[in-house]
Amino acid sequence: MTTWQKITLLLLRIALGWVFLYSGLTKVLNPDWTAAGYLRGAKTFTDLYQWLAADANIGWVSFLNQWGQTLIGAAMILGIGVRIASWSGALMMLLYYFPILAFPKIGASSYLVDEHIVYALVFLVFGALGAQSTWGIYRWLKAKSLEQKIPWLARILS
Repeated sequence: MTTWQKITLLLLRIALGWVFLYSGLTKVLNPDWTAAGYLRGAKTFTDLYQWLAADANIGWVSFLNQWGQTLIGAAMILGIGVRIASWSGALMMLLYYFPILAFPKIGASSYLVDEHIVYALVFLVFGALGAQSTWGIYRWLKAKSLEQKIPWLARILS
């Protein structure tokens, strides 16, 4: 990979990380925030999303949403755990996509593809390319021979 490609990948990783970190923190810091409204308005897979929005489930669903976004964003910015954050972010984006899909229309002005699909694809690119090794904490830990010292931790953090 050329230096220009690495810089571009780094900037994209940090930008997407910031989007997720900011979105997650605004939810974490708002004690009244809940995912219930979004889930209850689902147009596709309504049974699943109504179950997630049920009183018995909304607490853990909102917690996972808030902290999932926050930790995915932090991982992307810091360059540690990028692979697992990428797969998790892609899954999260698909879970956000289906409630607003009224096939073939998505949202107010799109057909089939909206920002959720674009974000999911970017996350998949990060996961496939191993974007964690492009200037981040993982690269530094790798230089310190983390893979030889603690192999199981290196697999998690990659």
